[in-house]
Amino acid sequence: MEPDPWPFDQPRNCAVLTTTHVMSRREPITHVFYDEDEDGWQFHYPGEKDVADAMVVALEEVVQIDPSIMELADLPSGWMAVRDEKNGPWKRMPYEA
Repeated sequence: MEPDPWPFDQPRNCAVLTTTHVMSRREPITHVFYDEDEDGWQFHYPGEKDVADAMVVALEEVVQIDPSIMELADLPSGWMAVRDEKNGPWKRMPYEA
């Protein structure tokens, strides 16, 4: 059996930013940022976050929690994607970091 193709241009073990709430599945990923300056990904939920909850994890770990993230592999650098709820459709737009 052939392994699933990896659609991102970064490796599976690429470091990305998220929070303990996302990784523990207490909050769904509804906001994704692909930073132009750092060429890095961030996976969040709406609202305020405490710096103490920040985590650096492998991109593959986020995809395992929410496979719909694979739909955003072609998101241009400097863009973001948001949705109203888990499993909702992604809306893509440029953003100012």
